[in-house]
Amino acid sequence: MAVSFKFWDDCVDPEDMEELWMDPEVSKEWIDVGETKGQKVHLLRDPDGQPYLTQTEMKAVAGIICRRHFKAQIDVDMICAIAEIGSGRHLLAERYHRKTKETTIGLMQLLPEAAEWLFREMGYRIYEIEGNPTLLYRPFISVYLGAAYIKYLSGFEGKERSEEFVVRSYNGGTKKATHKSTLDCWQHYLSAKESLPSKREPQISDNHAMLAHAPGPPAHVSSKAGDAWTYWDTRASPEDMEEMWKHPDVLKEWTESGERRGKVRFSHDTEKRPYLSRAEVKAVSEIIISRHFNRKGVRPTVLAAIAELRSMRFVNGVGPHSGIMGIEYPLALWLYKDLGYKAYKVTSVEDLSHPFISMYFGAAYLNWLSEYEGRQRTHQFIVQAYLGGGPEKVNLQETGPYWTKFQEALCYYEDPKKEQWSCSIL
Repeated sequence: MAVSFKFWDDCVDPEDMEELWMDPEVSKEWIDVGETKGQKVHLLRDPDGQPYLTQTEMKAVAGIICRRHFKAQIDVDMICAIAEIGSGRHLLAERYHRKTKETTIGLMQLLPEAAEWLFREMGYRIYEIEGNPTLLYRPFISVYLGAAYIKYLSGFEGKERSEEFVVRSYNGGTKKATHKSTLDCWQHYLSAKESLPSKREPQISDNHAMLAHAPGPPAHVSSKAGDAWTYWDTRASPEDMEEMWKHPDVLKEWTESGERRGKVRFSHDTEKRPYLSRAEVKAVSEIIISRHFNRKGVRPTVLAAIAELRSMRFVNGVGPHSGIMGIEYPLALWLYKDLGYKAYKVTSVEDLSHPFISMYFGAAYLNWLSEYEGRQRTHQFIVQAYLGGGPEKVNLQETGPYWTKFQEALCYYEDPKKEQWSCSIL
């Protein structure tokens, strides 16, 4: 085999090694077998001499990747269980599929073509995978792209997908998600998940179920998150921050909560997830509209209400949806490149965790939907298309309920007695 690793240090960056040593369970495991910080750490090997990760190491890598790049939106145990049944946690695992004549590789058993698609088309660009498939043998890269694929599957075709759908699709493709050929995989996955170490990360499936029935975060209550604070100033340009400070409602809110210029904290919920207050959401929407869409007639309150439904105002989005407006990277890239919405640049999926960028492309998408197929669309159609997965999926039965929920969310941002919504949003 062309690729070979003897030490952890051969296949991870120094920063990753440092973070692994900071994991108490990993450091204990390594010290117990005689490893020393500052020296190369041996990879364990099976009887055939092939390197593999312990369950503790696997969970640590998955946890680091999820915290860094997916803001805890992906279930760490799902990643670990998929690696367990796919590669047995072997770094250099390869599996040839006779029917497709394709070979999946690495911990997360990805096709090189799929990895390059995630990099090129879906905006997962932390690691330069294109043209170098051997990078998939490296644990952090394999887990990063495996998690990206899980996120894609969890929102496949604009629908919130079940854990079973994701796992079976990961193994056999979306067309085989309900086929008998992937049933064994699902059962093995459940067994593997049960065998994982007892200490669990919070599971997104449970969190999302709670979020779906909750009214949203409190108006502006920040929990003391210590080093876990996320700051506005790292997610907005100086010009955008200046506009926020000029907004009277935001100025009042930030002043009362003791924020300082240059270091403004997002509010955080009890799980330390950053979110925007309703005053902040409305301010961002007003700034975006006044700057870039004033002549288009898009109403700021409409953007704010969609953010309320799409992300519950969480900065990083909810489930498979990115950012406060839930705009996915391919759609944002299309709006940017093909339709000329270039006030903000989007080069990777992580850009969409910036509130102003997400709001801008959300407004651009609304504007495009308003004249879909060359004719003026009703406000019901536009909202249902945005929230229901695209204009081609609008129908009374499946997307109709979005309109009712939207009208309820709109009440948070405008007085229905003053602004009758019998007209149009654009």
